[in-house]
Parts: sequence; C-alpha cells; structure tokens
Amino acid sequence: MDTSFHYLLMANQALLQKRLLSGLKDTCLSPGQPKVLEYLKEHNGASQKEIARGCHIEAASLTSILGRMEEKGMIERKMLNGNRRSLYVFLTEKGSELRQAVAKEFEVLEEEAFQGISEEEKTRFMKTFFRIYDNLRQG
Repeated sequence: MDTSFHYLLMANQALLQKRLLSGLKDTCLSPGQPKVLEYLKEHNGASQKEIARGCHIEAASLTSILGRMEEKGMIERKMLNGNRRSLYVFLTEKGSELRQAVAKEFEVLEEEAFQGISEEEKTRFMKTFFRIYDNLRQG
C-alpha cells in the first residue's frame, strides 16, 4: 500500500465519501449534496458564488448540484433586493432535516476515524491538518 501523503489523503476522502453516502442511502442524497447542506448550516442564504468557493466546487458543477437539490425540495433559490444577477440559496424544511442527518452521519464517521486516538493526538493532528489546508488554499 502506498503511504504517501497524497495517496492517503485521496484514499481517505474516497472512503469518507463512500461511507457517508452509504450511511445516508435512505435520504436520496447524491455526491456533492452533503457538503452543500453542511455549508448552508452556517451560511443559509449564501450566494451560489459563495457556496462554490466555500465548498471548493466549480460553479458549473454547483449549478447542477443545486438544480437537483431544488427539484427534490431541499433548497430554494431566491433573488434578494431585486438583484437578478445573483440568486441566494436557502434550506427548506426538508433540507434542514437532511442537513441534520448529514451532521449525525459525520459525527459517527469522525468518531470511528479517531478510534484509539487520544484527544491530545487528535488536537495535534487537527492543528497540523488545518495548516496543510491553509498552505494549499493560499498556494
């Protein structure tokens, strides 16, 4: 097995995504949607541009993700202040319920991922992991 940083990062992301969608199989969520629901938890009413940036998703990909979410009644897009150039995205009641299911599943997965790891080790890892994120984000 390859133990390089890039391989482990990609493998962990793939495993997390697969396990997340498996744990949410009864919810009708598809790839990309849990991330948007999580983002809207703290940024309900965000513009599509803000969501794309915050979720690290290309604008074109986000447009199709949001379209499917709107069709399924998870979100609604609205114009604010008569600005036709920007649509703002809001969770519906169904979207809020699904967001809670996503949050619970993330808790389960995180608990499993950190099994056998002390709080001190977890804290150190998360600080380092954030620094890596910050380095890559700024580069």
